[in-house]
Amino acid sequence: MLFFLDTADVNEVKELVATGMIDGITTNPTLAASSGIPFTHLITQMCELVEGPVSAEVTAIDAETMIIQGRQLAKISKNVAVKVPLTVEGLKACHVLTSEDIMVNVTLCFTATQALLAAKVGATFISPFIGRLDDISQSGMELIHDIRTIYDNYGYTTAILAASIRHPIHVLEAAKAGADVVTMPPKVLRQLYKHPLTDSGLDTFIKDWNQSGLTI
Repeated sequence: MLFFLDTADVNEVKELVATGMIDGITTNPTLAASSGIPFTHLITQMCELVEGPVSAEVTAIDAETMIIQGRQLAKISKNVAVKVPLTVEGLKACHVLTSEDIMVNVTLCFTATQALLAAKVGATFISPFIGRLDDISQSGMELIHDIRTIYDNYGYTTAILAASIRHPIHVLEAAKAGADVVTMPPKVLRQLYKHPLTDSGLDTFIKDWNQSGLTI
């Protein structure tokens, strides 16, 4: 499974890329607006920090303008994945952009049939929003299972990118369900490797070692 960071915080990316666990970045207009950095500059910085895909979202709602914006974003770097919404206009734009060998991440997916449409128009990634479905008492993880089944049935190569991740259980369940990618806030990534028993065990080992007088 690939790990993407869902953030527009350049400093967070710099810190966590050093762990060797980060395969890509996702951003959205809300995150980008909160960064205070001009958008193209932000995406350029992200692309310099990671070798994998960096999702940069269009802000238009009509296909023609989405295509124009998508082409502009793709010029920033070869690892830009243009993000388009799962609307009819977004699917039209995805079809054109992918035909030009531009990576496309179709976002705001909430049903398996939406994911099927994205695969049919050649999306590189489909982003089902797990947490937002859970928020309205629907099963976000069931959606991942359904998409995995459909894609496997027909050999679609669109990668399932589990998004709207709220906590480590979402990451675990997405991995078990066969998601290809999970994108998470930096906070959730840190929660994956933190455990009180790890911390207390390490404290005990270090204490015992220091009392032993031994050296390496």
